[in-house]
Parts: sequence; C-alpha cells; structure tokens
Amino acid sequence: MNPSSVRIVLIRPTHGGNIGACARAMKTMGLDALWVVAPETAIDDEARAMATHAVDLLERAVRVPDLETALADCRYVMGTSARPRRLGCPVLPPRDAAPVLVNESRDGPVALLFGQERTGLTNEELDHCHAVVSIPANPDFPSLNLAAAVQIMAYEIRLALGSTQPVSTEPEEGPVVRPTREDMDRFYDHLERVMIESQFLDPAKPRFLMRRLKRFFNRANPDDNELNILRGILTAVERWRRP
Repeated sequence: MNPSSVRIVLIRPTHGGNIGACARAMKTMGLDALWVVAPETAIDDEARAMATHAVDLLERAVRVPDLETALADCRYVMGTSARPRRLGCPVLPPRDAAPVLVNESRDGPVALLFGQERTGLTNEELDHCHAVVSIPANPDFPSLNLAAAVQIMAYEIRLALGSTQPVSTEPEEGPVVRPTREDMDRFYDHLERVMIESQFLDPAKPRFLMRRLKRFFNRANPDDNELNILRGILTAVERWRRP
C-alpha cells in the first residue's frame, strides 16, 4: 500500500498544537497524507513544536476549504465517532476497521475522518461515510484527544499492513473499480432531481429522505458499472417523462 493512499482528514481543527501532534502520530506509523479541512487555526509555532520531527509532514499537509474537496477522488470513506448514534452504516472497532481501510486503499485513495475537537463529526459529515470506527473507551469519559485518536488508528493501520492479505473482490469479468465521492455526489444530485420531477420527493418537506438514501448506497458501496446502471435508469425515467 502506498502510504499516501490512506488520507487522514482533520475537519475544522481549532488548535494548531493538535494538528502538529497528529502529524507526529502519523509519521511514527508511516502514514504521510494529512488533509486539513477549513482549519480554524494556522500552522503556527505550537503546531511545529508538537510535530517535533514530523514538521516536513505538517508542512506538506493539504489544506482545503470544504470536505467535498478533500473527498472528491476518494473511493472509500470512514468516519470516527465516540457517540452512539443511529447511523445506518456499519460501526467497527479499530482492529476491524483498519484492515478494511487497507484493503479498500488498493483501488485508490481512502479517507479516515476526524471531527472538530469539541463536537466531533456532524451528521452531514457522517453522510459521506461507508462505515464508522468507534474506539472503545471509558463510558463515563469516552472523548479522546484528537491526536490520541489519530495515533490509535495509525497504529492499527500499520498492524493491518503487516497482517492483512489482499481480499479478492474481483468478479470473473475483471477488477472492481469503485466510484469516487465526486461520482457519488453527481449521482445523488441526479437522483434527487428525478425524485423531485416525479413528485416522489417534495423539496419543501424533504425530511431525511436523501440522508437515508445516501447511507443506503454507502452500505451497498456500488462499483462503477453498477453506478452507471443506476444513472442509466434515472436518465431513462427523465426521457420517459419528457416528450
């Protein structure tokens, strides 16, 4: 696995020291793809001090304005959450989650999301995730420091790299290629448009329909061919409705 294939994504971090400590945690375990989404702090002297000998990784961190940009070319996304929620997607312990990330990274970039220090990932951010990893902790005090959570997952990924055999998911007709998040977002836009045009979805009262559908398709994790079939069905419906 290319160390850059597993992308550690920090969303709206508020403390430079935490970003630096995350860079150090990653470098000790051989990971080097750090992405920072809409940071509320700069890469400052505190960040560099906490990074210690990982300042090079810190300086290479990719800073982007929104999560969609960070995930555009990713083929698999996993979130982290300490809070029990009705997520509608698999919730895995770290020891089970890391081999999944390693195996999925063989087909292209994957992302592991860490939410803001105070609030964690929002429901909207979790909508992008195929699965969620939850680190077991004291139920009376389950919130881990951001860098500590990154360190645990980086360690598990390193273990998985040494013990995980490639999982064959290839059918006889050829290799499986997963769509990127950008591909999936275009599909969701298309699906929503057709549902509105067919009056299945009332845009004035959407409730949680799109969220439920996104989580359904995240669980299904369709490949490129399957997604093209779905897009073809939607296009056929549009043609049928428009004389």
